[in-house]
Amino acid sequence: MDVLPSQVMRLLQLGRPERVLRSQAIWQCVSCQTCSTRCPKSADPAGVIDYVRERALAEDSISPAQQPIVIFQKAFLNNVRRNGRVNELELTARFKTGVFLRTRQTGWLFKDAGLAPQLRKRDRIHFTSERAQDRALVERIFARCSRAAV
Repeated sequence: MDVLPSQVMRLLQLGRPERVLRSQAIWQCVSCQTCSTRCPKSADPAGVIDYVRERALAEDSISPAQQPIVIFQKAFLNNVRRNGRVNELELTARFKTGVFLRTRQTGWLFKDAGLAPQLRKRDRIHFTSERAQDRALVERIFARCSRAAV
């Protein structure tokens, strides 16, 4: 990470949100909550980073280097919302297509295509995926998260 969670907190305290909004760290954070658990001041750096990500999206202040990360996160959430679980092939296709449409770099489309036979041989990728049975539950979870974000 170019900026550690503690540095994110300090930069915001010092009134430098633009530095945090431009950082790679807010997009590299996987929300594991470790920083919040270990914070000696009982602050919530993971929650703050999540808020900063939302603000960066709202202000459209995402650098070209951050675009693939944002595209992946959106594709992942849309995939889970649609299927109730991850459909790897659909996720990969939507991510690669999204990056191509945004960057027009053809290298993204087929960069990892040669790995598919090896992954399939080792049963690490599945061409079909089951959908969650209780789709209403999945929708309620997403609805609750949307209300909590507001």
